[in-house]
Amino acid sequence: MSKYMIDKFMRAVEMSDADVARYVADPAAFVDAWLAGAGGPHRPTDDRSLTEAERAAFATIDHEALYALGAHPYLLWHFIEAAHTHEFGDGFGWRDLVERYRADVAPHGHVDYIP
Repeated sequence: MSKYMIDKFMRAVEMSDADVARYVADPAAFVDAWLAGAGGPHRPTDDRSLTEAERAAFATIDHEALYALGAHPYLLWHFIEAAHTHEFGDGFGWRDLVERYRADVAPHGHVDYIP
């Protein structure tokens, strides 16, 4: 069930530019608000729960930890891409993010991401 919530959180954030901006501005506060039912998207939910390790990984935008915890690779990449786009500029771009992501998740091999 928890892997499902990891994926649900990533999708909830990534589906809205406004929520991505709010998440990036203060990840820990956004996670807490989402868990309390006040985070986006603004649809009814009744099953928001994350383990402390999952909450900490989202609060620090730790893609390596999220991957190791079983985040779905497709959703995780798009989530991380959205969360780091604001960092693109001279000396760091999309290709650099891809390489950093690959280097960080490669040691974990293929994780079990099936909820």
